[in-house]
Amino acid sequence: MNKDICYESYESFECLEKFMYLAFKAAKVPDADAKICAAVLIESDKRGIDSHGVGRFKPIYIDRIKAGIQNPVTNFEIVRSTKTTAVVNGHDGMGHVIAVKSMKLAIAKAKKYGMGMVAVRNSTHYGIAGYYPIMAAKENMICFTGTNARPSIAPTFGVENMLGTNPLTIGFPTDEDFPFIIDCATSISQRGKVEHYARLNKPLPYGWVIDQNGSAITDAETALKGLTAGTCAFAPLGGIGEELAGYKGYGYATVVEVLSSALQAGNFLKTLSGIGQNGENIPYHLGHFFIAIDINAFTEPKEFKHTAGEILRQLRSSKKALGAERIYTAGEKEYLAYLERKTTGVPLNAKVRASLMSVRDEYDIPFKFNWK
Repeated sequence: MNKDICYESYESFECLEKFMYLAFKAAKVPDADAKICAAVLIESDKRGIDSHGVGRFKPIYIDRIKAGIQNPVTNFEIVRSTKTTAVVNGHDGMGHVIAVKSMKLAIAKAKKYGMGMVAVRNSTHYGIAGYYPIMAAKENMICFTGTNARPSIAPTFGVENMLGTNPLTIGFPTDEDFPFIIDCATSISQRGKVEHYARLNKPLPYGWVIDQNGSAITDAETALKGLTAGTCAFAPLGGIGEELAGYKGYGYATVVEVLSSALQAGNFLKTLSGIGQNGENIPYHLGHFFIAIDINAFTEPKEFKHTAGEILRQLRSSKKALGAERIYTAGEKEYLAYLERKTTGVPLNAKVRASLMSVRDEYDIPFKFNWK
């Protein structure tokens, strides 16, 4: 948790999850699906990922349902299937629901045949990508997942936002108290973090976002407007140009774009903008992919988890840089955030509280937050 930020108040996991569940139901999301959506969102806050939790509940999900560009009732249609693969059409329903069902389908195929992969088209934002490898890790499986998104990243040596932030996310179980989960965008940062900085009125780190001249922009509100208008773009993972290997992030973002569109005959690049020919808002038609690999098909899960755990422990115990307190491995900071937040609750600033209360009041939900 960022100790330099004053959040003013905190709220428990249970309270926030219950409210989002009730609000999704009020927005016409079916009961079982509302539970899934709320569970995925609160998992982000539990893990300290403030860019993808309750802060996005209203603007990314509730507002899109109200705008008619996201369907509250999800039609999960399997349009192509083999023993180990499937293609799903999500019909612009709730991305969390589509993703959870797709991950379960990939896991079921992997349990029977060793590996399973599901490709999805016509979906919507599915929350933190790390949620789905956690599902697989609980079943002694390795998971790869990714999703394309509205254009945000400029190609190396370019300034036009072409690729989405396109996370390439991988996870597997270990013999520790938490799985290894590497969940990050293929851009140097991502839109949710810019939104988070804007809510806190903080300047962006230099080099995250560039303008049409390739110059860095540090004002978060300006960056958000420019990303939407197409006048700003994220630098790829690695940064601007080639000196810090930004071409690597650009390449990985392209891989995710292809696997999130070409396998399932889905939309890609500029067609994911959410803006129609006449400037109207339209569904995003996102694509995802989910790969599950059953560890049992290769070795005993206990042996795999021990070896994986040993690798992580040796990495963390290696020689530290001067002044560094400790070395972390992927998934560890999120686990530590969970241990802290299960006691303190989720930190909320005034803007997030106001957005939650506006949803409560609009749908006339009889709910009292503990912060009041």
